[in-house]
Amino acid sequence: MKNILSYILVGSVIALGSCSDFMGKNPTDQLSSELFWKSRADFDNALTAIYGAMQSEYYAAGAPNWDAVTDNGYGQHNYYGSNGIVQGNIFPSSGGYISDIYISSYQAIARINIFLENLEEYEGSDMTGSNKEQLAAEAKFIRGFFYFQLYQAYGAVPVVTVPLDFETQFQAKSPKSEVFAQLVADLETAIASLPDTPYYSGGGHAVKTSAQALLLRAYMFDAFDSKNTPNVEIMSKANILSDELVNSNYKLAEDFTSVFRAGSQEGNEEIIFSIKFLAPNNSTAMDQWYGDWVVVSPLQSFVDEFEEGDQRLSQSIYTDYVDWGDGNIHSPSNNRPTGYGVKKFLTPDLIPYGYATRSEQDWVLLRYADVLLMHAEIENELYGPSEEVYSAVNAIRNRSGLDNLPSGLSKEQMRDIIRHERRIEIAFEGLRYYDLKRWKIAGEILNNVEDGVIPFNFEDKFYEWPLPQSEIDKSNGVLIQNENY
Repeated sequence: MKNILSYILVGSVIALGSCSDFMGKNPTDQLSSELFWKSRADFDNALTAIYGAMQSEYYAAGAPNWDAVTDNGYGQHNYYGSNGIVQGNIFPSSGGYISDIYISSYQAIARINIFLENLEEYEGSDMTGSNKEQLAAEAKFIRGFFYFQLYQAYGAVPVVTVPLDFETQFQAKSPKSEVFAQLVADLETAIASLPDTPYYSGGGHAVKTSAQALLLRAYMFDAFDSKNTPNVEIMSKANILSDELVNSNYKLAEDFTSVFRAGSQEGNEEIIFSIKFLAPNNSTAMDQWYGDWVVVSPLQSFVDEFEEGDQRLSQSIYTDYVDWGDGNIHSPSNNRPTGYGVKKFLTPDLIPYGYATRSEQDWVLLRYADVLLMHAEIENELYGPSEEVYSAVNAIRNRSGLDNLPSGLSKEQMRDIIRHERRIEIAFEGLRYYDLKRWKIAGEILNNVEDGVIPFNFEDKFYEWPLPQSEIDKSNGVLIQNENY
């Protein structure tokens, strides 16, 4: 059941007091902070609002657009400034992803910090110590997620773990190492305190394995140096996590498409964490964006990467129009710049796709296939193409109708295959751009795309984006811009 749905974004969760008599009066249209935080129900509603922060288009329904800044696709509508990123027009004054990842992440972090402070001070009899511990762990799991977004995008940013006031509102950047340490600390706290049950039986709440999988992804982002050499210490930490996850209660769903269909996501044993939706009041326009507006158009060079017989091709991509068989088709109202569209996240029974189409598909943030591929990557980098590496990659391939890999592959050959499988298996799930960055091959790959609708231009300085100029300007000189901007 979608127990954690509705996501009432409670304005009072982040309400702060004021020192003026006039502004200190309680508002008539929402609860003030003095009237909130008085019961367990208040904290449950506040936690729902914190989960709701993850519903941002940057991380959920709009996530496929991240592939429009990679060699996988093109975004004809320039959502979130994707075309500027492709062309190398990345400046402190850029909007879209460049500024909004920063701003939206800190908005969520502020909400979480206020929640945690009030939770720590709460002494009501309707909440036990274990209740408080789990609520705090869920909030820190989500704070870890947002610090990870900041770390991937900008590197060094302010680390804020308490509510700010007028005297402390301007915060300087912390070194990258401290940002990473903070997200690790949050996720390790979550791992220690969240229920040790599978996510598919957790009612939509984050569980221990959710935090483990997110920490695994964070370690893998930090596992290669500037020369693409693996960091053995970090890889070893990641290996402990991936071993435990591979031997946990998750498995690949028999049907690849079931992971991305509203009717087959509840109880799906491949999903380790998802961002929940429930139509009609809490839904997305996912089908309209990708099935009708063609927000993302796969490139021909990406389509050509699929092997013959790979079922993921027809499951992930449509040619010219959406065809579910038996005459159940939809012809997009927008152009198809490359002749292709993204089919992976569309719902068959919501045709015709349009303004009235509301999808309740959950956005799958963490899934077992991703974990298997990370596990194979770690094992191969540490020990070479062992039987365990072959087993993980073959499981992914076999599900989609492909044969086992040939024996006798070298470590370098297996590395290329694992990266190829990640590109195909997790296409349009918003991970490709950061995969290219973590492997330190973004320039090599993107600057050699020959069939892009617009030219690619990736410079080394883009491994860390500039901080938003608006945040620099209002910091009274405290916040310093990233180098090279």
